[in-house]
Amino acid sequence: MRKFVLVIILSGLLAPVWAQSGKSGFDYLLLPNSARASALGGANVSVVENDVSLIYDNPALLGPEMNLTLNASYLAYIADIGMGNVVFAKGLGERSAWGIGANYANYGNMMEATEDNRILGDLKASDICGNIFFAHDLTDKIRGGITGKFFYSNYYHNTAMGVGVDLGLSYYNPDNSLSIGLVGKNIGRQIKAYEEELSGLPWDIQFGISQKLSHAPIRFSITGIYLKQWKFNDIYATEDSFMKTLGKHLIIGVDLLPSDNFWIGVGYNLKRGMDMHLEEGNKFGGFSAGAGVKVKAFSIGCSVGKYNTSATSFMVSVSTSFVEMKL
Repeated sequence: MRKFVLVIILSGLLAPVWAQSGKSGFDYLLLPNSARASALGGANVSVVENDVSLIYDNPALLGPEMNLTLNASYLAYIADIGMGNVVFAKGLGERSAWGIGANYANYGNMMEATEDNRILGDLKASDICGNIFFAHDLTDKIRGGITGKFFYSNYYHNTAMGVGVDLGLSYYNPDNSLSIGLVGKNIGRQIKAYEEELSGLPWDIQFGISQKLSHAPIRFSITGIYLKQWKFNDIYATEDSFMKTLGKHLIIGVDLLPSDNFWIGVGYNLKRGMDMHLEEGNKFGGFSAGAGVKVKAFSIGCSVGKYNTSATSFMVSVSTSFVEMKL
């Protein structure tokens, strides 16, 4: 216990050193890794569910209740660009759990040509990140979690590597169905650059609150994102009002939970909606929706959302519990 808390504290102190300002790499990490989180606006660090895919958003959402659970998710992003992940979790006693997983991004085939338009063939680009998760119940209502990450990127002849961590806390009070989450994501940097200059990771601090109504199967979530900064760079060099700037830090999600085996969720990412707003088209930019069902030992969730002005992205997450399968 003491060693785990010490790691959390020391990693937090090192965060400003590891994640200095400047350009970042591995930006595919900003896209959702869970159909449920995608449906609720693209990120959610506070929803407490027996859904192991959510630990990519906050490692403190991992717990022994996810013992021997396997999940795989895939995001059909745009054109032939696809992103996916897999994660396996195992309980460690009554108050701890660990997991291992990997997420990747494949950017499809691209044409290689010379400056005089002579076609040389196809080239490929991809990213992969290996993850090791650990979580421990600090009290009956507070859980801490950490994810160790190793990144590898291969863009034709250029490669890069990096290391990082996610540090998370989760509070859950079952008496009033209130849950709170706090996480520092992608704290780290490259250890091998594509060319010469090392860059940081797309790190962020996120905070969320989820509250289920006492007399209705409805849960509201609000998630604060990009909390490491206040203002955003505007390509039009306009000054946002206080309320507009505040809105760019918020994601609002609502899910309907008629039973333990079925959910429906909708969400709105205010910044994404503002960034994708055009006079014509992209009226649903920033919106997302999804649903999930559990049948015996298997669960499946699907979501749709716009993460790019050119296409609507579809995501699916499938999981199974080997404990419930009684293998």
